[in-house]
Amino acid sequence: MAEFNTEDYLDGMEDADKLAEQAAASEPEATPAEPAEATEAAEAPAEEPADDSLTPLGKAKAEAAEYLDALQRERAAFVNFRNRTAKEQDKHREHGVVDVLTALLPALDDIDRIRQNSEIDDSFAAVAAKIDKTFEKFGVEKFGEAGEAFDPTRHEGILRKPDADVTEETVDTVVEAGYKIGDRIIRAARVVVAVPQD
Repeated sequence: MAEFNTEDYLDGMEDADKLAEQAAASEPEATPAEPAEATEAAEAPAEEPADDSLTPLGKAKAEAAEYLDALQRERAAFVNFRNRTAKEQDKHREHGVVDVLTALLPALDDIDRIRQNSEIDDSFAAVAAKIDKTFEKFGVEKFGEAGEAFDPTRHEGILRKPDADVTEETVDTVVEAGYKIGDRIIRAARVVVAVPQD
């Protein structure tokens, strides 16, 4: 570590003072202004360029503002595009599931009839269970049970049957189960409706 040398420091200070004196001597001396002129000069605002856009800095600022505005617009457009694309993909996926489900409805109805009317052997039961799990994976729900209240938005009444035991329209028999994805009904359950006797 170098030691501080006071003599070198003082010599440097003297050299700096000499340079400052030489610079002051080379500048022209300012003449003292009269008091009235000094007040007017103090009151007058500093001159500004007439148009900031004419200076290189002003042009650069304006150009930067334009680029920032364009960038923000493009970013907003991209976010909107991404959101719109995600919604469209979900919609196309749902339409694909609906198309497949609609094509398989007759086979699903046959499986339900076999389950209701006879004993299913183990191999066929395993296949039917896999089909049910696959539809559950895609959010497909089966609905329509005997004994539930008749709802015309979910059930299609194909026959009305008077019944002394019911006080409101009730599903008596499910002919074909209904299917839905979320709130969207793919097919209403086709049912026999038990109606109160008059």
